[in-house]
Amino acid sequence: MTDLSEEFVQQTEPFRRELLAHCYRMVGAVDEAEDLVQETYLRAWRSYGTFEGRSSLRTWLYRIATNACLSALEQRARRVLPSGLGPPADDPDAPPGPAEPEMTWLEPVPDALVTPETHDPATIFTARDSVRLALVAALQYLPGRQRAVLLLREVLGFSANEVAGMLGVSTAAVKSALQRARARLDEVAPSPETVTEPTEPHARDLLRQYIAGFENADITALEKALRTDAAIELVGTHTWFSGKVTCLRYLEHVIGSPGDWLMTPTHANGQPAAATYYHTDDGTYQALGVAVLSATSTGVSRITVFPGGPGLVTRFGLPSSHPSRRS
Repeated sequence: MTDLSEEFVQQTEPFRRELLAHCYRMVGAVDEAEDLVQETYLRAWRSYGTFEGRSSLRTWLYRIATNACLSALEQRARRVLPSGLGPPADDPDAPPGPAEPEMTWLEPVPDALVTPETHDPATIFTARDSVRLALVAALQYLPGRQRAVLLLREVLGFSANEVAGMLGVSTAAVKSALQRARARLDEVAPSPETVTEPTEPHARDLLRQYIAGFENADITALEKALRTDAAIELVGTHTWFSGKVTCLRYLEHVIGSPGDWLMTPTHANGQPAAATYYHTDDGTYQALGVAVLSATSTGVSRITVFPGGPGLVTRFGLPSSHPSRRS
């Protein structure tokens, strides 16, 4: 490796994790975000020899990453959750409504990929808060440039002048885009609520109740974990449910018998989550996906169920299957 190559890696590698978080917030999918980070580093390496330091290296990398994301967003529609497609289903006894094959869905991100490698609680909290599912879903309603301006200004703290330089627009245009982005978020974002950090005892207890409810086929445990206004979203379908009573009726259809489900606790989008496995005819538990919980001081307010099978679960550093626990 040449001296320039060694210098490039040494100088730029510390920013990889935060750039991945930025690209994920922009595009709403981990695979795509990782590809965009790779593209960012490739573009940066090709230009590194001519980098003159007129801005900080971090600002320069964010300029490259943001413009790569904007180009990618020109090629597709926004990513969605079921609650962004229409009102909740009123019949939990009916099968979930299928979605169009071309629909693109918001995806969860493992905390391990985007949480800063630091012991500072404030820094970790800010990083987790910036990838909450509710925020990332709301961001998808914004046009790409407005999305970029809001993230660069309000999440990452760049000045209006710096953002203008990154995007090749005037400072006045940045201020106008930020104002429009804020107004649009006020229209589409749910009322803000205080969610519990996934590492806090209360959040861990709620996750344990959720996992125990499924593994033991104990609907009462799930009832205790859910808030009265709880919601369940079934990503990959048009279906979502609102209200504890309706959610419990749906869960009664899928909870099965004791031992049908196996779940492993994890963290996604700064929230408690469970990797889900189902007992199959070959006597093993096979990965189905990940359920992300919105935990509050009064219970679980939302369960977002992401399919994806082994491909999604292994992204969280977990196995694609487990041996049977049944005797």
